[in-house]
Amino acid sequence: MALAHDDSFRDSISTISKDGDRKWIFPKKPTGRLHQKRIIVSIVLLTLLFSGPFMRLNGHPLFLLNVIERKFILFGVPFWPQDFFLFVLAMLTFFVFIILFTSIFGRVWCGWACPQTIFMEMVFRKVEYFIEGDAHEQKMLAQSPWDATKFSKRLAKHSVFFVLSFIIANTFLAYIIGVEKLALLVSDGPLRHAGSFFALTGFTGVFYGVYARFREQACLVVCPYGRLQGVLLDRNSVVIAYDYKRGEQRGKIHRNEERKLGDCVDCHQCVDVCPTGIDIRNGTQLECINCTACIDACDHVMDKVGFPKGLIRFASENNITNRERFSITPRIIGYSSLLIILFSTLVTLLAFRTDVETTLLRTPGQMYQQVGADSISNLYNIQVVNKTFDDIQLTFEVAATDVSGENNVKGEMKFIGDRIESVGKDSLAEAVVFIVLPKSKLKGLKTPVVLRVMSGREEIDRVKTNFMGPSKIN
Repeated sequence: MALAHDDSFRDSISTISKDGDRKWIFPKKPTGRLHQKRIIVSIVLLTLLFSGPFMRLNGHPLFLLNVIERKFILFGVPFWPQDFFLFVLAMLTFFVFIILFTSIFGRVWCGWACPQTIFMEMVFRKVEYFIEGDAHEQKMLAQSPWDATKFSKRLAKHSVFFVLSFIIANTFLAYIIGVEKLALLVSDGPLRHAGSFFALTGFTGVFYGVYARFREQACLVVCPYGRLQGVLLDRNSVVIAYDYKRGEQRGKIHRNEERKLGDCVDCHQCVDVCPTGIDIRNGTQLECINCTACIDACDHVMDKVGFPKGLIRFASENNITNRERFSITPRIIGYSSLLIILFSTLVTLLAFRTDVETTLLRTPGQMYQQVGADSISNLYNIQVVNKTFDDIQLTFEVAATDVSGENNVKGEMKFIGDRIESVGKDSLAEAVVFIVLPKSKLKGLKTPVVLRVMSGREEIDRVKTNFMGPSKIN
C-alpha cells in the first residue's frame, strides 16, 4: 500500500543498521485477543508435531519421511521411489494451494502455522521473556556489563534453548528414521549408530543456531515466501494493513484539545511489538509475517483513547482505499480451477494405486536365444515391490499375442537362481528370468507379451513388454 508520506523505509532493512551491522530486535511481549488465539493454535500444532512420530495405524507409523532409504509413509500408506510421480504431483498441488491461499489471505501461514514462527515466538521467545523480562529489561541486560546476574540469566536461557533444540532435533529425526531406530540410538549408544548420532548432533546445532541467534533472519533472508508476495498479492488480497485513510495525519493526543488529526496517535506500539522490527504503517512489506501482534497492540491503544478498533486489521487495499468488500477475481478462479484439477488427478491416482508394482525389463545387450527346435527365449530382469505391510505369495503367468491378435499363447518362465515365490512386507524382490515362447506363434521381430502377477487366484498386477524374435518365422 503506497502512502503519501516518506517511502525511504523501502531502501533499508529493519534488522540492519546504517553501518551494515545486525540490529538486534527486542519486541515487546504481545498480548490481546488474536495472540490468545495464536497460542491455542500453536498448542494444537505443537501437540500434533511432537506426537506425530508415535502415532500408529494398524501397528505402523502414521508418518515416516526416510529420505536416506527412500521410504515414505504418509497417513499409514507406504510410498516407494516408484511412486515419485505421486510425490511430485502432491507437491505441485500443495504449491498451487499456497499460491491460491496467499493471493487471498496473504502470509497467514507464516504467522499462524509455520514451524519457524511457532517455535520462535511461542516457545523460545516465551522462555526469553520468562528469564530476561520484557523488551526494556532485555535491552538493559544486553547493554549492561557482564556480572553474576547477566551471566546467570544468559546461562539459564541458552541452557534451556539447547535442551529445547535437542528435543526438537530428536522429534525431526524420529520422522526420518522412525521411533524404533531412535530408541536404538539411546539403548545401544552413539558408537553403534554413528550416522544417526551425527544427524542428531547436526539438527540440534542448526535449531539452536536458528532460534538463539539467526531468528527472524530465517524469514527475511532464507525463506523465499516473503519475496513471492510481490507476484502473489494484489489489491484484493487480505493482509494485515494499516488504514491510512482513517489514521493519517498521525499525531499525539493532547487533553482538552479538539482532535483534527487522524486516529493514529503515533504511540509506536505497533512497531515495538513487531518480531521483525517493521512499521506496518508503511504498508505491506516482505518482512511482515502476519503474526497480528500489531493489531492487538493498536486495538489496546484505541480502547484507551476511546477510538474505534481496527485501525490496523485484516483488510485489502481495495477495502481501505475504496471501502470495497472482498470479491472473487478471475485470477482466484483460475488458481482454484487448477487446484481442483490437480487434486482430483492426485486422488484418482492414489485410488488406483496398486499394492504391488512389477517391473519387467529385457536384459540390455542380450538377443533372443533358440531353445530346442521350436521355441525362442528372452532374458529379463524382474523386480516386484510390495507396498503393503503384509507378506504376499506370488505366482506368474505369461501370455503372448499371436498372429490372430489373441492373448492365447501361454509362455513359460524359467528363473535363473532363486525363484520369486513371495515378497516380504514393505520390501522388494528381484530375479533374472527367461521367458520362453513357441517360435511358430511369434509375430516377428517384436511380439507383445503380458505378465500377470497373481496372489492365489487374484491378479494383483499386470505388466506389458515386448518379446524379441527372428524377423522371419519359418
